[in-house]
Amino acid sequence: MIDRRQMLALTAAAGAWPLVGRAAEDRAGLVDPFIGTDGTGHTFPGPSRPFGMIQPGPDNAASGWEYTSGYQYRAPRILGFSQNRASGTGIPELGDVLLQPCLDRREDLASSYAKASEVARPGYYAVTLADNGVRVELTSSLRSAFHRYRFARSGRVWVLVDLQHGLTFRTDRQPVQSVANTFSADGFEGEALRQNWTSRHVAWSAQFNRPIAEVETLPPRAGDAAPRYLLGFDLGEDATLQVRIGLSTTDRTGARRNRDERGGWDFDAIATESRSEWSALLDRVRIDAPAPQQRILATALYHLFLHPSVVSDVDGRWRGPDGKLRQVTKGLRYSTLSLWDSFRAANPLYTLLVPERVDDFVSTLLDHCDAAGRLPKWPIWGGETGTMIGEPALPVIADAWAKGFRGFDGKRALAAMVATSTRDAKPLYPGDDSLSVWSIYDRYGYYPFDLVAGEAVSRSLEAGIGDAATARMAAMLGETVLTHRFDARAAGWRQLIDPETRLARGRDSKGHWRTPFDPLAPTSPLNNPGDYTEANAWQYTWTPALHDTRGLIEAWGGKAGLKTMLDRFFFGLPATKGAEYLGQEAMIGQYAHGNEPSHHIAWLYAFTDSPETGHRLIARIAHDFYRDVPAGIMGNEDAGQMSAWYIFAVLGFYPVDPSSGTYVAGVPLVRRATISVPGRRPLVIESCGTGDRLRAVRINGQPLPPTRIPHNKLATGGRLVFEL
Repeated sequence: MIDRRQMLALTAAAGAWPLVGRAAEDRAGLVDPFIGTDGTGHTFPGPSRPFGMIQPGPDNAASGWEYTSGYQYRAPRILGFSQNRASGTGIPELGDVLLQPCLDRREDLASSYAKASEVARPGYYAVTLADNGVRVELTSSLRSAFHRYRFARSGRVWVLVDLQHGLTFRTDRQPVQSVANTFSADGFEGEALRQNWTSRHVAWSAQFNRPIAEVETLPPRAGDAAPRYLLGFDLGEDATLQVRIGLSTTDRTGARRNRDERGGWDFDAIATESRSEWSALLDRVRIDAPAPQQRILATALYHLFLHPSVVSDVDGRWRGPDGKLRQVTKGLRYSTLSLWDSFRAANPLYTLLVPERVDDFVSTLLDHCDAAGRLPKWPIWGGETGTMIGEPALPVIADAWAKGFRGFDGKRALAAMVATSTRDAKPLYPGDDSLSVWSIYDRYGYYPFDLVAGEAVSRSLEAGIGDAATARMAAMLGETVLTHRFDARAAGWRQLIDPETRLARGRDSKGHWRTPFDPLAPTSPLNNPGDYTEANAWQYTWTPALHDTRGLIEAWGGKAGLKTMLDRFFFGLPATKGAEYLGQEAMIGQYAHGNEPSHHIAWLYAFTDSPETGHRLIARIAHDFYRDVPAGIMGNEDAGQMSAWYIFAVLGFYPVDPSSGTYVAGVPLVRRATISVPGRRPLVIESCGTGDRLRAVRINGQPLPPTRIPHNKLATGGRLVFEL
């Protein structure tokens, strides 16, 4: 096991690594967008603006779990370049309006490419299609994609326009329920209704910098519901063609306005603007560290800031989950909210690093509730997927209010939280079995495994997270009755702690424990019936610590009992059982860093008399499971959550209780870090001493409680010192 002292020795070793200091200005140059593109990270190398609506990029395949972003680093062929996608998810979606340039007509326009020809950096992607004789370059503004094609010769060239294409988890092509498309002299516009992960409306408007010389409609393939075209262009000696594309959830007018938000054909200027925007945002966190660690951190920040994605048009319109158009009068609205993942660390990190966006994030959740009657679980492109369990929007709202954000109506927010916590959710699709069914939960205080389709223990424990968040929000607003109601409900997890094993175990409607009971066997929606979500009993039992750490410690007999359980979890159990199941990746004992239910567990050593064990584990996780290579993220990136964990680990604290407005101290993985947010006093973080056990945490000379560091103390800036 590598411990923190070894990591700091690597950092400080004279001549071992060049230190990148404050003088470096181009922070975007530290980012490697290929990190996470090989294996299970599911990230993509194409360009995007921070929190951008549009992400043009290469698609190696249209379906399959491996291609949720459309891309895998080792894939040998590129089908074409679609205009939007999500980073690191477990289900594929989007991938709209695929274009593929080529010199000549061919039946199959997919092309091989040399990896050496592929370039990716913030705001820019390029590759040479060997079979098609063209160099493809991509960049983007906030809402529009820009392509530049440099062909091997002048004359007549072709561009495939595939409106059927879309990223899908199905074995064939993404279903298109309706589609319309029209051509002009230099472009095309249209819209479609698609049904894949969610039902969504997409509109597009594309304009070329050359007139279209010929339009050929390709014969439909079996199962196609949308057309494919070959567009011919006659190029001069420079043999270059450009296209800019706008997408929208609203209509063609919205797509056209989004297309023209930047305007012009100066591709290089747009790419430079994007790189500058990324550099300014990435400059909010600086560390003194070796070059590889600098790249890992900068790329983690880059991935963190890809989502949520802006979904409102230039004119403020957007389409909500009810299919109706809405108008934003102030700010932006977002989608691609991987809430079951991001509420744990990504959303708390946004409050620290991009506070100017937090009010709009929450307002997005509340607008969604107005449209759908409840807060979202996992929205994308303005629609609701209903994916995962619990009500993860609740802690996001409570955390923002606890940290002093007041750009949204607190009473409106509480009303949305109560509605989401009391109204039975309606199935979004046949077999939708991850719903909050409060009529069952309120009757028993947990979900009996004989009354729900699966994941009964996980759903019960996650309900407690939302209940605690709602109780806290009510308390902050002086609503005493609601506070007591949801506080009492949040304690329901205690009914599932089996006194024999001290683990969270399924119970039926008569109170009988699940038998037989194998606490190491993971279950998930892929192998239900089972009581856990992408995890087993050992991994999910730690969930109450996300809102009632003290209660869980008491249930195990105090600090000594907590340490005994932690030691067994990390060091006394095998790491191999169930490794073939989803979520069992990046293992230490039964700790699975590749999936979110484990993310807070190593930090719980801070509540024992041996916090240094947790410090060593956090350093080991950061060292072993985050690397400066394409396979450098082990487990789905999940729209920023995996990266957020790493960033917090480097800084030395973590939101174990993510709706409390507080953090738990670890030990920074660097000697010095600086958080600089415009309009705020910088926060300088320093690690002092040579040991690996935390003695004290101080801000501006004043001591802080290491297991409950107030966010507002950090937001005011100054000097945060970890004394060893």
